[in-house]
Amino acid sequence: MPILVIAEHDNASIQGPTLNTVTAGGRIDSNVHVLVVGQSAGQAARAAAQITGVAKVLHADAAGLGESLAENVAAQVLAVAAGYSHILFPATAYGKNVAPRVAAKLDVAQISDITKVIDAETFERPIYAGNAIATVQTSDSVKVLTVRTTAFDAAPETGGGAVVEMVAAVAPSPRCSFVGCEMTKSDRPELTAAKIVVSGGRALSSKEKFDAVLTPLADILGAAMGASRAAVDAGYAPNDWQVGQTGKIVAPQLYIAVGISGAIQHLAGMKDARVIVAINKDPEAPIFQIADYSLHADLFAAVPELVNAL
Repeated sequence: MPILVIAEHDNASIQGPTLNTVTAGGRIDSNVHVLVVGQSAGQAARAAAQITGVAKVLHADAAGLGESLAENVAAQVLAVAAGYSHILFPATAYGKNVAPRVAAKLDVAQISDITKVIDAETFERPIYAGNAIATVQTSDSVKVLTVRTTAFDAAPETGGGAVVEMVAAVAPSPRCSFVGCEMTKSDRPELTAAKIVVSGGRALSSKEKFDAVLTPLADILGAAMGASRAAVDAGYAPNDWQVGQTGKIVAPQLYIAVGISGAIQHLAGMKDARVIVAINKDPEAPIFQIADYSLHADLFAAVPELVNAL
């Protein structure tokens, strides 16, 4: 039976996590279909059809689907779910909002955050903040999965030639409506997609110092900015910069951790980075145990010197 991947998109283009989810779906079965739900999202559907490994694109387009409310998206997924053995979502805020609703309506167990496909019924997922890997097997007739995107390579955005099939759109839920959205715009790369991430911790001591120390380094490297939970809780950085078990999972080419001790919750969100650089004045900081390059120094002196050297 074919695999259904639920696309994350902005009505014009397909978001990166969908590409990783397509790769995960291809590890289960080569017959991967993608569902694009939105309003005036034809461009996104055509982009999905170009992804290598996609056999068919289902496109549901209606005004009531434009804001991607979880209730409406879940209803649309359920409307086309028959005939699919697996339904995959990226393990993003979008996917985590919709997948549990679909699993509950189908009366099946959701398997969250898979990092490896062993076979069509068996998957691996991290537990205990990534300190252990659980092998999970399910006999449910439909498998509802969320995919940790950093564990799978992104499928090529071009090279495919899937057919786009329009499907009937569901009626919007009368119980919810879109009121408004406040978007934060930034010239920096999106945190989960960035190749370089500069993150700061509580040791920066204030929002003013956080910005003054880290912004020049991030600017010169063209990096996204992140933060530990402690820094976010202290008000040094916004919530959407949080990296860790309760924040965002990142796997950049380069991760620079400044003034971050390396609590287990933070390590769970960034330890898959290809190269980790840690700057901390505490020689016993746990982050030094996983760092590829460690600098035992006062960050307020070391980071400006690094910026000058670059």
